[in-house]
Amino acid sequence: MSYLKHLPAFLVFFLTLSGYSQIENQFNGISLKESLQTVKSKLDEISEHSKIIQVKKPLYPLAKYDEKHLVCTEVKLKEGTIDKAVFTFSDDSLTFIEAKGNVEKVLVSQVQDTMSWHYLGYDVYQKQKLFVHKENDVARIMTDEAIHPNLFVWENPYLYGESKPEPLENTGLIPSFIKMGASYSELQKDLESHSAFTSRRDLPDGDPNAQYQIDCFGVNYLGFPRKIEARFGDDKLNVVWILTAKGEEERIRQALIEQFGQPDFQDENWEIFNNWQVGLRKDKPEVLLLERELGQVYKKEFFKQ
Repeated sequence: MSYLKHLPAFLVFFLTLSGYSQIENQFNGISLKESLQTVKSKLDEISEHSKIIQVKKPLYPLAKYDEKHLVCTEVKLKEGTIDKAVFTFSDDSLTFIEAKGNVEKVLVSQVQDTMSWHYLGYDVYQKQKLFVHKENDVARIMTDEAIHPNLFVWENPYLYGESKPEPLENTGLIPSFIKMGASYSELQKDLESHSAFTSRRDLPDGDPNAQYQIDCFGVNYLGFPRKIEARFGDDKLNVVWILTAKGEEERIRQALIEQFGQPDFQDENWEIFNNWQVGLRKDKPEVLLLERELGQVYKKEFFKQ
């Protein structure tokens, strides 16, 4: 049940590093975790135009109370000009940067270290917490908290187009196409159609309950595109992890209560719903879905109930 065990190996190491990226300093000395006012004052000096977007009801996973985006165009840096960039703030703290246009020349050229990994089409620079997709000419820089829910694959909608983007529908419900106990052949079409893209990987022999996992990116839950990890044992879906963030814990709790009623069990780290088939993990932010029989196994062996 380790927080790190269902991440790719490079991300496990990534999350054990201390400190933050320095590449964001290229934007006139800004740093992750700085306030909107501080960041905006620095970016106004190097941007042709900037605009603040206030989201009335936060959907961004890291935002507990307040979500804002600062969109800048024609951002002039040392090595050239970035066409457009958006700086995302959760509770007045900069946690995510997405830049598009001329990023390899302007940003990657300033990285002192060589590329650490290539993953899902991204060049990953470990020390900088920098993810670069050369084909799309996009770079993303983020905090550790943003790496856990795999926000490096998230395309901030405020970066694209002039008008305010239409938000994803927020039903508050666990996606109905996730059918626990179904085979992969039964689920493949729905998993792929509800995802931006999917990736399959075999699991270590040490996992007694599952042999392979389908990573689904861009699945809508609570109005935000998520990564979900669907695990199959004996070709039946028996475990699903929905990766979330601490800032949205209360929103998720209320959504689960509305769907399933009050929790069957709760302690410092967990709240369990729907007869031990749905869990809200609080020590590390995730939602856990379990096949019915496996849920009873977890109840006895892990939760000692």
